Amino acid sequence: MKYKPLTNQQIIISIDRLTRFKYTEDKYLRVFKDIIISNLINPIIKKSELDLMDYEEIKNIAETIFNSSLPQSDGDYTINFRLQENENNIYKLSDDTQKLLKNKLNYKSALKIQEINKPINLRWLKHLSENLSLTDIRKKYSTRFPLSKVILAEGITEEILLPKFGRLLGYNFDEEGIQVIGAGGKNQVVKTYYKLAEELKIPIFILLDNDANDNLNQIEPKLRQIDCVHLISSGEFEDLLPQNLILKTINYELQNFATITENEFNPELSAVANLVEIFRLKGLHEFKKADFAQKVEENLFDENDVSDEIRTIFKELCAQPKKISTL
Repeated sequence: MKYKPLTNQQIIISIDRLTRFKYTEDKYLRVFKDIIISNLINPIIKKSELDLMDYEEIKNIAETIFNSSLPQSDGDYTINFRLQENENNIYKLSDDTQKLLKNKLNYKSALKIQEINKPINLRWLKHLSENLSLTDIRKKYSTRFPLSKVILAEGITEEILLPKFGRLLGYNFDEEGIQVIGAGGKNQVVKTYYKLAEELKIPIFILLDNDANDNLNQIEPKLRQIDCVHLISSGEFEDLLPQNLILKTINYELQNFATITENEFNPELSAVANLVEIFRLKGLHEFKKADFAQKVEENLFDENDVSDEIRTIFKELCAQPKKISTL
């Protein structure tokens, strides 16, 4: 077998992708196949041929190329064993996927070439050789991994703001092992939940906008005992933001040339509809949920900025599953 060694960048990208929150089979196959396609010179294996190969063979070829790109291993595979433990704790895995997972990639050497600004999963990987339980590592270093629970929400606003609200309420997502997933819209929530419920062993907390009753009806029959749903009492997540927090955020943006007051909010409109209109009238850029959520995050300093329903959501998140909650 003839191959070219991986570059340092390829090595970093590979270990990053192998340790992200993604189904084990999907991420391992992607990384191993990328290594083989990019670096194997002889024999030439086409992608269509790779798709038909046994997982053990794919693993062995990728492992050889990966390890040959690094200094020789000292035989310490503690990190590999801890990764196997984590993946088996989080995901439901087939026997074929176990073949991919039971590898001897030289993580210890790979970690020595990491760049300074490491993603959180690579910071976690660095600590896996320590003589601590996986949970103790997470608590000590705020690494988020191993995950204990997933929050599935409709959009980017929740993904950005829930961790910040959590910190204000003394609930650190990175210490508690919470991963927030924005489904990309109401129509994607059910599909995403079905997929996660098939793959995961850990609980899923589903946060739905008030107009998502159809989604709720589709989810409820398949809701696992360990999962639960919170249906927002009215409107969408932006409607849970206290008005004083919205005002503070907008006025911070307008501080050099204008201000707004609560009188400029139309009580008949949703928070988003009000924001779209205010942005238009004040000559601001087009209102975008993600951009506004980031601005809100920058102005979130006070526990008084947390609404009652957001507090309730966190109480439910910390409690045992109650299946479905509505206010």
